[in-house]
Amino acid sequence: MKLLLDTHVMLWFQVGDQALPKVAEQAIRSEANEAFVSMVSFWEIGLKHSIGKLPLRKPLDVFLSTITEAPFQILPLDIPHIVASSALPLHHRDPFDRMLIGQAKEA
Repeated sequence: MKLLLDTHVMLWFQVGDQALPKVAEQAIRSEANEAFVSMVSFWEIGLKHSIGKLPLRKPLDVFLSTITEAPFQILPLDIPHIVASSALPLHHRDPFDRMLIGQAKEA
């Protein structure tokens, strides 16, 4: 199964946060699944860190490199993802989440 991780889920996984449900951790670690992290999540982390909403224990570039070294595949942002996210109803207005949904629909 393909898993596109929400930014919070990926962050919880990376730091070993107890907020991550065990079933999610097991799914991410399972060799039967492919865990993806979107470039959108990198952008969200960078933005939230720069405005003080996401303190990190490491410099931003070092923290982001730990994600690329983790057992994730990196999902680029492509035009079909943008088109899919633009077609979503406005139930949810967070642009990062909307883009992740668009990517998941296109995967």
